[in-house]
Amino acid sequence: MSDENSVITEDRASWLVRSFLTYRLYILGLASLLVFVLVAVGVYRLTAEVRYDEVLAALSATSWSAIALAALFTGLSFLALIFYDSNALDYIGRRKPFPAIAVTAFMAYAVGNTVGFGPLSGGAIRFRAYSRLGLLPGDIARIIAFVTLSFGLGLLSVSALATLAVAPRVAGILGIDALWLRAISVVILVALVTVFYIGRNGHVLSFKGLTLRLPDSRTTSRQFLVSALDIAAAASVLYVLLPDTHVGWPTFLAVYAVAIGFGVLSHVPAGLGVFEAVIMAGLSNAIGIDQLLGSLVLYRLIYYILPLLLATVLLLVTETRHFVLRPGVAEAAQLAGKLAPTLIATLSLVLGTMLIFSSVVPTPDSNLDFLSNYLPLPIVEGAHFLSSLLGLLLIVAARGLGQRLDGAWLVALGGACVAFAFAFLKGIAVVEAGLLALFIVALIANARAFDRHSSLLRQALGPSWLAAIGVILATAFVILLFVYRDTEYAHELWWQFEFSEEAPRGLRALLALAIAASALALFSLLRPAHFRTEGATAAELEQAVAITMAQDMADANLVRTGDKRLLFSASGRSFIMYGIHGRSWIAFADPVGVEDEFAELVWQFVGAARAGGGRAAFYQISPALLAACADVGLRAFKLGELAIIDLASFEMKGSRFANLRQSYSRGARDGLAFSVARPDEVAAILPELRAVSDSWLAHHNAKEKTFSLGAFEEGYVLSQPVAVVRIEDRIVAFATLMVTDTRAEATVDLMRFAPDAPKGTMDFLFASILDYLRGEGYRQFNLGMAPLSGMARREAAPVWDRVGGTLFEHGERFYNFKGLRAFKSKFHPRWEPRYLAVTNGTGAALALMDVTFLIGGGVKGVIAK
Repeated sequence: MSDENSVITEDRASWLVRSFLTYRLYILGLASLLVFVLVAVGVYRLTAEVRYDEVLAALSATSWSAIALAALFTGLSFLALIFYDSNALDYIGRRKPFPAIAVTAFMAYAVGNTVGFGPLSGGAIRFRAYSRLGLLPGDIARIIAFVTLSFGLGLLSVSALATLAVAPRVAGILGIDALWLRAISVVILVALVTVFYIGRNGHVLSFKGLTLRLPDSRTTSRQFLVSALDIAAAASVLYVLLPDTHVGWPTFLAVYAVAIGFGVLSHVPAGLGVFEAVIMAGLSNAIGIDQLLGSLVLYRLIYYILPLLLATVLLLVTETRHFVLRPGVAEAAQLAGKLAPTLIATLSLVLGTMLIFSSVVPTPDSNLDFLSNYLPLPIVEGAHFLSSLLGLLLIVAARGLGQRLDGAWLVALGGACVAFAFAFLKGIAVVEAGLLALFIVALIANARAFDRHSSLLRQALGPSWLAAIGVILATAFVILLFVYRDTEYAHELWWQFEFSEEAPRGLRALLALAIAASALALFSLLRPAHFRTEGATAAELEQAVAITMAQDMADANLVRTGDKRLLFSASGRSFIMYGIHGRSWIAFADPVGVEDEFAELVWQFVGAARAGGGRAAFYQISPALLAACADVGLRAFKLGELAIIDLASFEMKGSRFANLRQSYSRGARDGLAFSVARPDEVAAILPELRAVSDSWLAHHNAKEKTFSLGAFEEGYVLSQPVAVVRIEDRIVAFATLMVTDTRAEATVDLMRFAPDAPKGTMDFLFASILDYLRGEGYRQFNLGMAPLSGMARREAAPVWDRVGGTLFEHGERFYNFKGLRAFKSKFHPRWEPRYLAVTNGTGAALALMDVTFLIGGGVKGVIAK
């Protein structure tokens, strides 16, 4: 009975794990929304005695000199943030021109600070930009890890130092005993100093095969200064906006650091509400809540929105081309153009939020009085009502803009133009109109960047976007409650239409937003079930084979197996071959054909996968395709390294290949004879080849593979040359060759031998193939990939690489990783990395699982093996 209960418990645990992996994004999105709602309720209660007019008065009381100082400190903070990336590049030994680093870091932080987590994160911008500067995914992951860790440790150390210095004051604000605060601060500082001391000379820590090289003293001290400058400057932005108070700057710095930490941990976009709640809870005893709210609003505008607007202006300046004078600046300008869709998408998100918020706050009475003299009430009411829906439209369009959809560009441009006109009709909102005008100019100036043909209506929003919209609407609801706190609710409010009645307008706008957002969520969550494309037709296979033979990649011949689906470019000169298992649409290797069409073909494939309700993945792709994958929002994970033999320098007579020469000589003495059968000659020996293949499968208790490997299918074997080894006119081993008409590359697919073949037969076959191909004028031989080879296991390597490196070192019981690498190393090849590109880490694991099923012939095939 206990065993039965144990099985039931394990089944339930397994079900829970699978359910979490399947719905993890929805769970995390819902959790973030729940955290925000709880915080919003707390903020609303904290402001119970505050009125909207008092906040406006506090805002107007802020001096221009304070605003100018806040802008100056914002600039200092962003300068420090740029040096985060600069130091990271120095640390990994991949220095790049400073203008390019500055543009990338500035835009990454301008976007990342504003949207927080999600598809428009700073990490995605770094991947797009740095991959175009020649950095590999592992390098970019180390940069992101360095930046993230530096900020976290810097925040921790600055907080501890500030708290230690002013513990009694902070204790009085937070309600914690000063002795405890000092004790915690000392423990943190001692731990940090210990780590820094251990790593003073770049000390390497090792644990179960993993190595971590700690930064040396120079790197540590330099990064600490940068972090301290960043956090101090960012805190000063808010501090100078506060009214006169007896709270000293060191005390405020400690409270600010705690607020930033909680905002980051909450995973709420930009820490919205969480940061404000901590600041108000910490300083409400020293500063009036109304004054705090006014300062916090200005802080958000100056530190978050102003850099985003400056980044947009910088983008427009680079479009004039007069800015491009020197090579370093030219590279930075070109990089800014590449990042334009992400930046414009973020601005669309911000402006959409602005339109929603403006629909629930009252218009100045003077503006309404002026409008009442020239416009009828229905026009003002209609403009106000529709502006809120246009805000939601711009938020939805933001996702498509980030993906460079032409449909999203048209929708955003049309919506922004209409909202620009409504800004004057609903309340002469000059600032709002000015920001929309900047957005419209940016859209027009970068129209050529949005060149992907896709319908916006087919793009269902993911859980992170739905959570972000939920946070925005919840914020609008709280603002509505706060602004009209003294207005008694009555059903009649819904039907009051007067110039002076602002609350009913806000209620109607929020209701419309709630209905529209709910419909949008239902459409996204209940979108049509997954569909699968049809397999390739005979005509499509013939077209793909013709393309394959005219290019250099020998592995493209796997299209001949007929087990993969095909996606052709618009011109029909290029294609992607892919398989579908579960929700994974997995493209094999790089696209085949005309290289100039690859980027667009990648987008076509990703769009088709998303439209079909699946996740797009690219399996065994080369570094050349990483930039195109980054542009569509995919992350790269290293799979291993491909071994390439330079046939021009291959010579068995040399000392480098002495062992191979000995195997060849021994095989010749044993009576082995090598020959190559052309495709038109294979039919005559096909029965012998099948007999060898069947005996090989039976001897190894194996079954045929698919997808990334060929199978012994008659049509497939007859379509290409076959290298055979005979002994006394009997075939004892063979290998199917994959070649193209360019003779740039060759490789083998099926390699099989009879159980009674002499020892060393395969070495003889392999040596003979290489010698034959060299004589035929082929330039290189693709020796295949060594899985998990070359995975980083030190410094700031990503978790994926460290796990892969550990498996490579200690996973012999599962697969002969090291043995395969050692075998290929005998041929002194050139190693090239190969990657899996997919949406995220969990997506990569699921995609690899589906690849395994595709290769093994489904779940039954894998289990049977």
